[in-house]
Amino acid sequence: MKPPFRADHVGSLLRPAGLAEARKKKDVSFQQDAIRAIVARQAAIGLHGITDGEFSRDWWHLDFLAQLEGVTLRESQNPGPKFGGTEEQPPIPVVTGRLRYRKPIMLGDFLYLKRATSETAKFTIPSPSMLHLRGGRAGISRRAYPDMEAFWHDAAAAYREAIAAFAGAGCKYLQLDDVAFAYLCDPKIRDNCVRNGDDPQALPRIYAQTINRALEGRPDGMTITLHTCRGNFRSAWVAEGGYAPVAEAMFSIDVDGFFMEFDSARAGGFEPLGFVPRGKRVVLGLVTTKSGAMERPEDLQRRIDEASKYIPLQDLCLSPQCGFSSTRHGNLLTEDEQWRKLELVVQVAAQVWR
Repeated sequence: MKPPFRADHVGSLLRPAGLAEARKKKDVSFQQDAIRAIVARQAAIGLHGITDGEFSRDWWHLDFLAQLEGVTLRESQNPGPKFGGTEEQPPIPVVTGRLRYRKPIMLGDFLYLKRATSETAKFTIPSPSMLHLRGGRAGISRRAYPDMEAFWHDAAAAYREAIAAFAGAGCKYLQLDDVAFAYLCDPKIRDNCVRNGDDPQALPRIYAQTINRALEGRPDGMTITLHTCRGNFRSAWVAEGGYAPVAEAMFSIDVDGFFMEFDSARAGGFEPLGFVPRGKRVVLGLVTTKSGAMERPEDLQRRIDEASKYIPLQDLCLSPQCGFSSTRHGNLLTEDEQWRKLELVVQVAAQVWR
């Protein structure tokens, strides 16, 4: 079966003890041993899309974005919405110069993963929207980009080169992580966009058009998906609200599938799935990664049945709603609970799609 798979996952896994220290010491062998271990574990429980758990980075997005020419990281000083329950906030990427893809970014990490598995090596990178969402127009240098159309043009061009580089390295399954669409379902996020100098009504369409430009020219044999959620940092979240305000724009993106968070009432109902073009897959993120509480198989099956009222069952898949460790810090559950949840996804998918 071509990805996304009936039982899939978003990407990140809880970091093992010692990995953070090993990365500080640039102990590559420790990191590679840890990746081989979780690659084997994923295959053993029946997953076919295998990731490196994002062990080769500290943040789901910043490690990639910071390597694009023209991007700088700064400490969060934005007075807008923040992750609850923690004083620490992720840094913000800001654009201080013209955007360029000047050097290979994370290709070595992908190639190691590809060599480590006989299954489909799945790699994740942040989408181009993540260059803009948190800082907004205020985070884009007016000297470099007096005209925002030039910024969007350069963002798409940089990502076209990045995607082509992954394709050239043999990547068949690439995921763009993009919290922007889910965030823009929340009125307080839209209010913050206005404070940053943007029109929140226009942003979903702008983001979708930029991603579509970035996807131009990708090989036919390369599956690309998009994942969106409402924030995932130490089990905290930022946004809430159903997908209706962004559904039409988001589903206009020319990806092969959409990983969507549906693990709580914050995500609203399944009605917006009616906008999904036939033949595109939706991976229902019904299993939470924010706590170790186990979902019941019958509840997951019931919710899949509910979703199938708006999109054919054959176009649906199942996954956790986000990664288990979108940053090096990890979420508030144990590794055992993490693997039990992934096993549950595989088991329920086998029952639903016999």
